[in-house]
Amino acid sequence: MALVAYRNLLRSARIAFQGDMNTLFAARAETRKHFEENRNLRVGSEELESALVHAKDVAKFLRENVVQGQAEDEDKYKLRIHEYTERGDNEDIKKGKGKSTLGGTKCCSS
Repeated sequence: MALVAYRNLLRSARIAFQGDMNTLFAARAETRKHFEENRNLRVGSEELESALVHAKDVAKFLRENVVQGQAEDEDKYKLRIHEYTERGDNEDIKKGKGKSTLGGTKCCSS
């Protein structure tokens, strides 16, 4: 299970940081470091399950929400949006209007 999560995280980093070797190498090193730190967690333990869920969430976030851009001009950037990038529209934002936050108050109310 941990090996699957590790490979999925590396794959997501490769997708998110394609063409940016410095960031890709840093992401790989950080992934390796965290998995090495958790190497001795017991199979079936709550800590291991939590770490695997975290790895899965990070992989999903990298794959779907990280978009890199490169400056083309002073005011212009070219974004590298790939097939896995999450796309939404303004309708998604409008649906959330009027809902309460975790604190029970509406957004921006005092």
